[in-house]
Amino acid sequence: MGFFLFFFLSLLSLASSASRVDQKTFIVRVQNEAKPSVFTTHKHWYESSLSSVLSPSTPIQLLHVYDSVFHGFSAKLSPTEALKLQTLPHFIAVIPEQVRHLQTTRSPLFLGLKTTDSAGLLKESDFGSDLVIGVIDTGIWPERQSFNDRNLGPINSKWKGQCVTTNDFGSNSCNKKLIGARYFCSGYEASNGKMNETSEFRSPRDSDGHGTHTASIAAGRYVFPASTLGYAKGVAAGMAPKARLAAYKVCWNAGCYDSDILAAFDSAVADGVDVISLSVGGAVVPYYLDAIAIGAYGAAEKGIFVSASAGNGGPGGLTVTNVAPWVATVGAGTIDRDFPADVKLGNGKVVTGAGVYNGRGLSPGRMYPLVYAGSGVGDGYSSSLCLEGSLDPDFVKGKIVLCDRGINSRAAKGEVVKKAGGVGMILANGVFDGEGLVVDCHVLPATAVGASNADEIRQYIDSASKSKSSATATILFKGTRLGVRPAPVVASFSARGPNPETPEILKPDVIAPGLNILAAWPDKVGPAGIPSDNRRTEFNILSGTSMACPHVSGLAALLKAAHPDWSPAAIKSALMTTAYTVDNRGETMVDESNGNTSTVLDFGSGHVHPTKAMNPGLVYDITPKDYVDFLCNSNYTINNIQVITRRNADCSGAKRAGHVGNLNYPSFSTVFQQYGKHTMSTHFIRQVTNVGDPNSVYKVTVRPPSGTLVTVEPKQLVFRRVGQKLNFLVRVEATAVKLAPGSTNMKSGSIVWSDGKHNVTSPIVVTMQQPL
Repeated sequence: MGFFLFFFLSLLSLASSASRVDQKTFIVRVQNEAKPSVFTTHKHWYESSLSSVLSPSTPIQLLHVYDSVFHGFSAKLSPTEALKLQTLPHFIAVIPEQVRHLQTTRSPLFLGLKTTDSAGLLKESDFGSDLVIGVIDTGIWPERQSFNDRNLGPINSKWKGQCVTTNDFGSNSCNKKLIGARYFCSGYEASNGKMNETSEFRSPRDSDGHGTHTASIAAGRYVFPASTLGYAKGVAAGMAPKARLAAYKVCWNAGCYDSDILAAFDSAVADGVDVISLSVGGAVVPYYLDAIAIGAYGAAEKGIFVSASAGNGGPGGLTVTNVAPWVATVGAGTIDRDFPADVKLGNGKVVTGAGVYNGRGLSPGRMYPLVYAGSGVGDGYSSSLCLEGSLDPDFVKGKIVLCDRGINSRAAKGEVVKKAGGVGMILANGVFDGEGLVVDCHVLPATAVGASNADEIRQYIDSASKSKSSATATILFKGTRLGVRPAPVVASFSARGPNPETPEILKPDVIAPGLNILAAWPDKVGPAGIPSDNRRTEFNILSGTSMACPHVSGLAALLKAAHPDWSPAAIKSALMTTAYTVDNRGETMVDESNGNTSTVLDFGSGHVHPTKAMNPGLVYDITPKDYVDFLCNSNYTINNIQVITRRNADCSGAKRAGHVGNLNYPSFSTVFQQYGKHTMSTHFIRQVTNVGDPNSVYKVTVRPPSGTLVTVEPKQLVFRRVGQKLNFLVRVEATAVKLAPGSTNMKSGSIVWSDGKHNVTSPIVVTMQQPL
């Protein structure tokens, strides 16, 4: 309530000076079934309501009308008009729009999905056949082989979607693989004016590449041979190769607008998708102000699994986004493949790096002059980052240039160096980037190096300068390397917990492959993703939690196909409780940013393990009523809750649920405030459903977080039949620790239920917080 009060007080302060130029897009929540009988449609009612708050000379224009996951509309309003609208009967909330951004092969094999298995998730699910994955992204390039429909059966009659055709997206663009395609740009154009159709398509066609890439990760067909510029050669395949795809384009050159995203959710649910994949993120706000959380709730309530990227704000803490408990929040890990491109320095040292390049390269055996871009004349800060126009051609011509990461894209830095006459580039991670190496298809020979190696290269350049000698280097491209150890590793960029909105819900939920992933790519976009790159490739290598999310979307489709009766929460539970936390050396996964052991705040429950997820033994299921109790216990008002759930909330039973951490979630998290107390305690109530074998007995093993006492009652769960539900209680006691004011201390452990065949594992996190 406090946020809304602040928001509307802010509107009041703006109201006196507001004019038409102050207009912004607002999403308006209207009470269900409140339409007066004098209006034939909700649209007419909304327009009439708008006319009562707009000046007579102002045209009435609804951007979108929502009916499936949300009840209401979006429109451009001034703060004064938004304030007036809020006072009308049956108008529940006026939500300011956010602009979101994209969270920008071998992974099926790395995940254990083998086509040759006679039994397994691919076989059991018939490769996801007949399930529909809706991808909310930048659109799709339908002609790619990853989207061919060879040997696919007829489209399920439950499908109600459509293929929106335009001049550049003809009626033959869709087939039995790509069964739906729509685009939503009203919110985008309301904020930015009419789109420039010379640089982007007013259609479902992808002019960026991100949406084509993510769609093929989720459900691309088998394509051989596949590679990018000769790297990562092999068979390309998505997670659910026979699943159907529906593309919902909401992301444009200036970003992805909430009003359009909500319209895509609304259409996807009405169309009949089974899974929604969303590799888009933004600022974390309360769930009743978050269009993604609102849309995802409406989808989950209809039985649709929603996965979303955790964000690329890592390795710092509190960076995770898309944190609603009804969303599967996916972080990124590495796979056991990389693309080494080392730097050989003139002093004989070889510094490890990573890169892909197959154009006119550096001459073998030749050493080239090496300079640090920030050492040239002019603005040292701009030139150190290799920003447009910052490099002096006299300084860099014929040389390999060391550029720092930041501000402009990594590929754009290569273009700046090339235009200034440089022959190669070394891309240097900063301290915040750590040691994580992301490869790009650069327009000149280039490699990425970690922060410590970048320091070593700078020191070499400095020492050469002081000794009046020339620093030299070359880049040694070594192709594709498989069987890399350790793997998986938590990607440096992958956003981390704790959950900024609800610390009692551990986020991210899981991690999946997201670093240097090969997938389909549009025909009119160069692999570097910059306008000057005229190269063309069927596939491209990208990194981000954007790439991790569709791995989980595809896996969810496989699980839904194998277990049609499982709810979205049951599917997420199966993925979480069977996830693993050890790498291919048998040790706890490490954090790519610093090489240290990673924690549950980095990887959540762990890295997904699809074959185990098919048969998890037990699942933690969650009903819509459980989510309402969770929202009640989050101290949301009835109004706030109605914005999300589209119906009047009853919070009378919420106290029986106890507290916000008692949502039946597959992980456990509590925060203790140390207000001078020596000992603190809490409890969790959980219910598990047997989806394994009848007549099975599960015994609990507890590994408590250090400094805590964790007890579970009962210690044994005896199931007579499949589908039976049993409850258990977890008590946690913690002793205060010495902390500076405002600081926290996090410890983790685990609770494992085992029947000798299944191990149902949940992390338990205890955070001690010293108030200011």
